[in-house]
Amino acid sequence: MLAHLSLKQFAVVSEAELAFGPGLTVISGETGAGKSLLVDALGLLSGLRADSGVVRHGADRAEVLGEFSLEDVPAAREWLVANELDEEDTCQIRRVVRADGGSRTWINGRPVTLTQLAALAGCLVEIHGQHEHQALMSRPSQLALLDAFARTAPELEAVAAAANRWTDLLRERDRLSSQGDVSERIDWLAHQHAELERETLEPESIEQLQRDHRRQAHASDLIAACETAFARLGGDENESVTRSLGRVRAELQRVAEHEPRLSQVDAMLDTAAIQVDEAHALLDRVLSDLDLDPSAFDSIEQRLGRLHDLARKHRVAPEQLAAQRDAIEAELEELRGAGARLEKLDLEIEQARQQWRSAADVLGAQRRSAAATLAEATTALITELGMGGGRFDVALEPVDADKPDPQGGERVEFLVAANPGQPPRPLRKVASGGELSRISLAIEVAALGLDAVPTMVFDEVDSGIGGGVAEIVGQKLRALGASRQVLCVTHLPQVAAQGHAHYRVSKAASEGVTQSQVKLLDGKQRQEELARMLGGVELTPEARAAARRLLRDVD
Repeated sequence: MLAHLSLKQFAVVSEAELAFGPGLTVISGETGAGKSLLVDALGLLSGLRADSGVVRHGADRAEVLGEFSLEDVPAAREWLVANELDEEDTCQIRRVVRADGGSRTWINGRPVTLTQLAALAGCLVEIHGQHEHQALMSRPSQLALLDAFARTAPELEAVAAAANRWTDLLRERDRLSSQGDVSERIDWLAHQHAELERETLEPESIEQLQRDHRRQAHASDLIAACETAFARLGGDENESVTRSLGRVRAELQRVAEHEPRLSQVDAMLDTAAIQVDEAHALLDRVLSDLDLDPSAFDSIEQRLGRLHDLARKHRVAPEQLAAQRDAIEAELEELRGAGARLEKLDLEIEQARQQWRSAADVLGAQRRSAAATLAEATTALITELGMGGGRFDVALEPVDADKPDPQGGERVEFLVAANPGQPPRPLRKVASGGELSRISLAIEVAALGLDAVPTMVFDEVDSGIGGGVAEIVGQKLRALGASRQVLCVTHLPQVAAQGHAHYRVSKAASEGVTQSQVKLLDGKQRQEELARMLGGVELTPEARAAARRLLRDVD
């Protein structure tokens, strides 16, 4: 829901701050005062192309800022999260248009493209009037509205799941079929696999082999170093570490009674002696394991050579050869079973197609029933709205049933005959802006605002009507306001009286510059505005009485 709209240097508006609540908000004003500027501002926030003409004369830029509540707009929340633009329970859209025609856009303080803006705005606001961008002109939006009216969410989910299953199977068949005769490939892979199978390829085994190779390559140096260390640690020589530590301890123990701290030194040397003994024992074991065996070294070198040759052949590191072997084995199994899999796939694809067809038939039946109900209700409403003899139809056109379509087996086109005797034409081709607005209103009222967009804007929806029809238009807008936030620009008092809130746009010249002001009216001011709309420039007692009666009738 639109909570706040701010305009700065926008057309003839120097600065304006507007707060909006739920229900129906009407906007009135004298001709030329700039009533539709608010619609134009929302159009910019919806992603319309910027025009330097919206920049107020003498200013270098115009700015429009809208703040929306997201409490009941899960689609907008999901979009913001997916695009990493989310900010708690509100969304702020800001757009700046420069006098040179350039523009910039921000969502929650972060710059975005117009494509992103339009995608988000499509979840937040819908403008009905003489604008080609309104959502009901789009056939996908028409289908979405019909599905919402028919409450087909479970059926749509079933159709989409069946279509995805069908699509996956078709892709698998295409992939297997595109391989052609795979016998040569199988032979080649089998040879590669056998070659790899002859070696132990697990990374741990290769790592151990490399350690053994390094040890054999340096065996003589290792033996010499270990023998020298062994002798020096605990040999028979007088200078061995073990003997030296023993002599040092004996000297210290002899005088330790005169200095208590020498006992601590003796304890440390005792620990060191234990460590030296353990090191000596380990060196003994290492020496027993070391062996100068040229044949063993040659065997290790040959095996390492084979592994490196295989690694170069398969263009992987030696440690990745096991994974390469497993991949070849998996491909071999798939290719060897490709023929049988293809035969089985044909049966599975036919089953998936029938499952999709069955789900699509159920969905289509619901759509046809809902289409008839929606067409009847909308036709009755457009007659009430002053288009006597007009007719609204919902055409369901079948799509190719041999292709998996997650949207079902048909597409929707809204058709309208605005006058009796005329053939129905697509809604997007209806010429009259006033008729288009009223038809859109009738559709939304008939569908009870089920297209999920929380804010609906109607620009001059009452164009070309008056009297009792105008009162009905107002009543329908107010009824729509029970489930959606509705903003309506109007010049008819019968419509304005139905609003839950009322803004007046007025224009005045100051120092030779025309400016528009937007003001929220209280009870008395609203009565005066309705009287002006009823009686013109001179506010007569009769006009004021009629205005009071209009407001009283609504209450």
